Amino acid sequence: MAVYLKSESEIERMREADQIVASVLAAVEKAARPGVSTLELDRLAEELTRQAGAVPAFKGYQGGGPYPFPGSLCTSINEEVVHGIPSADRKLEAGDILSVDFGVKLDGFYGDSAITIPIGEVSETAGRLIEVTREALELAIAEAVPGNRVSDFGDVIEDYVESEGFSVVRDFVGHGIGRALHEEPQVPHYRASGNNLRLRPGLVVAIEPMINEGTWQVETAEDGWTQVTRDRKLSAHFEHSVAIGHDGPVVLSRRPEGE
Repeated sequence: MAVYLKSESEIERMREADQIVASVLAAVEKAARPGVSTLELDRLAEELTRQAGAVPAFKGYQGGGPYPFPGSLCTSINEEVVHGIPSADRKLEAGDILSVDFGVKLDGFYGDSAITIPIGEVSETAGRLIEVTREALELAIAEAVPGNRVSDFGDVIEDYVESEGFSVVRDFVGHGIGRALHEEPQVPHYRASGNNLRLRPGLVVAIEPMINEGTWQVETAEDGWTQVTRDRKLSAHFEHSVAIGHDGPVVLSRRPEGE
């Protein structure tokens, strides 16, 4: 397993990419209202990305589906877990929850992050699911310190999520990131043997728990890309790109406070 450690200057270049991701996701979150189509959000994201001098990382992505991914965003609604395809026909409705996964490439380096957005007033269960998923990611980020192991991320996520009555998707995991969108190591969000790589300064990982209301099991929709919960209950998704710093985690895709 080849794991590439980044220099401080490379991490700074990745931060620049991730800050574009963060600003685009903030704009998408603001625009995500009842009646808006997921294709409108996708076009907004691509326009802002190219204005910033970057390119969408997912558009045309090969692998994971039967054809290149057609969107800049992954827009997954309610029971859709990840890899939802933006569509002019899919308009948001009050009570939906929308998971948006987004990445860019800037000057040879990738940034990647995800959020789940409540559309209008959502159910108590949907609100809890969003908050538990967000908190699970924060608990994992706190483990991103030198000397810990990759498996520590999954341990804290699974323990917390299951204590709250939800489940952790096992079919998709986090990953290293840098000059490629997906690098080693894989980062499971559940307890998994064989992921005992020690964390070292310079490692950058994308941690992205996908948490389901019901069963952790998923299946592929007819479009060949979108992943849905097998029981058709809700799913939420949050992600940050995190560098292992000498003094602890450095969240590259978090917007500065006050912005």
